[in-house]
Amino acid sequence: MQTIGIKAPPRDTGRRTGRRRDGDLPPLLAGAAVAVGGVGAVLALVDLSSPLRGPCTLFFLLAAPSAALAAALRSLDPWGRAVACVAGAVAVNLLVAQAMLALHLWSVRGGIVAVAGLSALALLLTAARRPRRRAARR
Repeated sequence: MQTIGIKAPPRDTGRRTGRRRDGDLPPLLAGAAVAVGGVGAVLALVDLSSPLRGPCTLFFLLAAPSAALAAALRSLDPWGRAVACVAGAVAVNLLVAQAMLALHLWSVRGGIVAVAGLSALALLLTAARRPRRRAARR
């Protein structure tokens, strides 16, 4: 059985119009997500009573492990990666909470630090595992 390859149209056709480029919005959204997650982590660690503390902290607890898992699962298609990352983030949060409760070490600050540490470790391991590309090939 033979498959037919379908080529995607090129992103940049050389025409310049008044519309924005396709690549401008995702970095802006990523920056906003990092800011909201950082605010949530800081509000939880400092223990400020703010109406934004709960939603921002919840966003941090879901976004930090999801971002680390998304870096590791680059080979999946976007929707599959999103589902796997959200499920993995929920699993990381549940495992951290269960371990802290089993060891009688439960605290909100400790949970935030543990999730941030596991996420950073997963992200660093992914970056270390990825092969480095040479700048100039001969």
